[in-house]
Amino acid sequence: MTNLAIVEAFSNLSDPRRGAGQRHNQALCLALFTLAVAAGCRGFLAIGDWLSAYHEELVTLFAPAKGRLPSYSTIRRVLLNIDHEQYSTCLAKFFKITPRAGEMLAVDGKCVRGSYQLASEHSTTESHPAIQLVSVYLVERGLILEPYQVERKSNEIKVLPELVKQFACCGVVFGFDAINTQKKLSIHH
Repeated sequence: MTNLAIVEAFSNLSDPRRGAGQRHNQALCLALFTLAVAAGCRGFLAIGDWLSAYHEELVTLFAPAKGRLPSYSTIRRVLLNIDHEQYSTCLAKFFKITPRAGEMLAVDGKCVRGSYQLASEHSTTESHPAIQLVSVYLVERGLILEPYQVERKSNEIKVLPELVKQFACCGVVFGFDAINTQKKLSIHH
């Protein structure tokens, strides 16, 4: 398989599928899905039609193993099991999404559900608190920028000054929730 940039964009995404029975590379499936949606496909049957219509060109371009492209149902199964936040991050990096002057950025922090690890006699890893991420949503275009991970023993308030420094030069408008409007929060730019 070729190493096109769009395939490489998804190559480090964790693959939850079992090794047995995998015929198609997950990164290839995600690249084809992304291109099909960008081409206007709005469902898996449409993606199947797109794959059929451009089969020869796609095989030439991607050079998949044994010259076989995944079916739309294989792409669907891959999408059902991926971490959608990781996929979103890969897309943001690939498309190099940056806000423009005057656009609104909504900022919010969340704990990743199920990311904590409690110590037990059967666990194979050390206990740790939940992973906290700060998401930046580009309101006008409906896009999520790459999330920022909050350091342990901290919270989203500590990440906010860094975000403001990074995006203030772009002339964007920020939208925060109540936790980020504290008096002691000092942002110098």
